[in-house]
Amino acid sequence: MRTTRSTTRKSSVTALLSGLAALLGLVVLGALCPTTAQAQSPSALATGLHISNGRLLEGNGNDFIMRGVNHAHTWYPGETQSLAHIKALGANTVRVVLSNGHRWTENSAEDVAGVIDQCKANRLICVLEVHDTTGYGEEAATLDQAADYWIGLKDVLAGEENYVIVNIGNEPWGNTNPAGWTEPTIAAVKKLRNAGFQHTIMVDAPNWGQDWQGVMRANAQSVYDADPTGNLIFSIHMYSVYDTAQEITDYLNAFVNAELPILIGEFGGPPDQYGDPDEDTMMAAAEQLRLGYLAWSWSGNTDPILDLAIGFDPNQLSSWGQRIFNGANGIAQTSREATVYDDDPGDTQAPTTPGTPTASAVAATSVTLAWTAATDNVGVTGYDIVRVSGGSETTVAASATNTATVTGLTADTTYTFAVYARDAAGNRSERSATVSVTTDEDGSTPGVSCSVGYRVVNEWSGGFQGEITIRNTGTTAVSGWTLAFAFANGQTITNMWGGTPTQDGGTVSVAPASYTATIPASGSVTVGFTAGKGGTNAAPTAFTLSGTTCATA
Repeated sequence: MRTTRSTTRKSSVTALLSGLAALLGLVVLGALCPTTAQAQSPSALATGLHISNGRLLEGNGNDFIMRGVNHAHTWYPGETQSLAHIKALGANTVRVVLSNGHRWTENSAEDVAGVIDQCKANRLICVLEVHDTTGYGEEAATLDQAADYWIGLKDVLAGEENYVIVNIGNEPWGNTNPAGWTEPTIAAVKKLRNAGFQHTIMVDAPNWGQDWQGVMRANAQSVYDADPTGNLIFSIHMYSVYDTAQEITDYLNAFVNAELPILIGEFGGPPDQYGDPDEDTMMAAAEQLRLGYLAWSWSGNTDPILDLAIGFDPNQLSSWGQRIFNGANGIAQTSREATVYDDDPGDTQAPTTPGTPTASAVAATSVTLAWTAATDNVGVTGYDIVRVSGGSETTVAASATNTATVTGLTADTTYTFAVYARDAAGNRSERSATVSVTTDEDGSTPGVSCSVGYRVVNEWSGGFQGEITIRNTGTTAVSGWTLAFAFANGQTITNMWGGTPTQDGGTVSVAPASYTATIPASGSVTVGFTAGKGGTNAAPTAFTLSGTTCATA
């Protein structure tokens, strides 16, 4: 039976409950802050991606800040086109799930070489990780076994230091004796260095990656000092443990202040019954501190709440995907391609200039733009949509096709937009002519045509998690919508993502979040929630969208 990452995530969070009371300890973990790291001598630096003074640098000394996503390659080996789609949406890095054969089918040397080639062809930095170590100490592969797998791939990885980071093992300790994480981590790092690896090495935290007991935070200095090259970076995974701004900023700043390199190697935004991750602070703090982040995950989760793209389709981003790629501090706004690709002597011809954008479905907080596609001698891979203000411009969205919906706008405000085209080599076209759009005052959308799917994702005594998928079955975008329905058994919404609920008795009204405000023609958005319940939990039988009755799916 194929197991995907969200299954692991649920088991990790379940295990987390046993020590949930220790969450309060995050506030006092400042006492565990590691001491300031000693800078490595220039001779110790790798020839490619390397660490200096707590920063990840390219071989030419330029700062490199990862902005990307995770992709479950080992479970979906036929979806390698996803790397091109991820790049087209603006990412500069992809973290690729691999297996050493302990729990899933081993990814061969030939397969891994193909993944690296795909990353390089799409001008992405490739973080490769062994997923079988997830929850070591709880019947998973050991870090020593993961290190042996990497050593077996040495011929494939040698010479790729500019393009590949080796993440030894995913979340290599659960909640059983997480203090046991330190020595095996040091041993695995030394084993790889003794085998001649010069790559930057990434190490994940214990506690299923979330380090809520502070073991990695307290021992990071000793682990870092054990690497003779100094080219080691720490990875924290942030899910429901990190539901307040203070927890997030305290943890990241502890490493930054100690000049110890760190990134957010996985994170989620949609809440579950254990908490609501504060992804807004995660992304804002990463941008402020100039740290990398890699969102979980592109597509294919058993529980699709964490799918960025629905069904591996880059034109069907979920509300979570819209947040990551096109939201505030998202990938479209903040990602910068690795400069190692600037020296690529291959394709140097830029795409032609895209056509002047035209605006449709103008609402209070969003607008849909379309333009005549650009052409290229090799092929256009994506478009950057920018907001122009005087002599400056800000990237507001990225798209793999010649249409995009820009969200998060202010009502009754004039905006000016333009478009650039990109090719696989990173060549960028001239900027298109601009279009000016004034958003509506109220965002009402007449002529709605819709269907709604409702399902219970998970259920427990006294509560449940639900999901509502709203599909626009019409021919024009729907913006500024309001969804209404009624519970029949006293269910009460306690938390919601993708929308804001108002409840009066059993009657519920949902207003969209900024990143779900527009539903493209033939497209959909997803709203998730947790709720309290009694003994009966019947699904709502009728839904209206902006006053129009929707079909039920």
